[in-house]
Amino acid sequence: MDFNLKELVTVTFTLFAIIDIIGSIPVLIGLKGKLGGIREGRATLISGALMVLFLYTGEPLLDLLGLDVRSFAVGGSIVIFILGLEMVLGLEFFKSEKDMRAATVVPIAFPLIAGSGTLTTIISLKANYSRETVLLAILINLVIVFLVLKSLKLLERALGPAGLIAVRKFFGVVLLAISVKIFAYNAHGLIK
Repeated sequence: MDFNLKELVTVTFTLFAIIDIIGSIPVLIGLKGKLGGIREGRATLISGALMVLFLYTGEPLLDLLGLDVRSFAVGGSIVIFILGLEMVLGLEFFKSEKDMRAATVVPIAFPLIAGSGTLTTIISLKANYSRETVLLAILINLVIVFLVLKSLKLLERALGPAGLIAVRKFFGVVLLAISVKIFAYNAHGLIK
């Protein structure tokens, strides 16, 4: 393997920006309150498994399902849009039935951590960088994700109730904007 530190830093920061675990803190705190907790290790492992699976089999897997990357991204953008609406309007669309195991997968591991944007970015990065560099960048980001998930209680205390509401509304709008951007970029040409 030809290791290039600059490439690793570039890929790591690209994935960090797309995963946006810092921006997801208000959503995660809200979900933690609804569920009574989050299984941090399980959420990290499942999202990591999805990312690594997509690194090695993303495009063939979508082809096998009769999907293309654009359709996948549009579907993920709709889920992100609904999560943004929940945050901004204070409504509850995702009824979790207090099942922490199910919520660990949807919506925490997918689409919040390993969403369509992350998975399609992994496919794109693989076209420009070595598979090993992308894999190492994924692992670095998973460590960050785990640390943020483990620190939710501390972050919630630091923000306080008013700060949490403000941050939640702000990042709700950010999520809405991201979802619209993903939708607009990928939707053209899908409807015939």
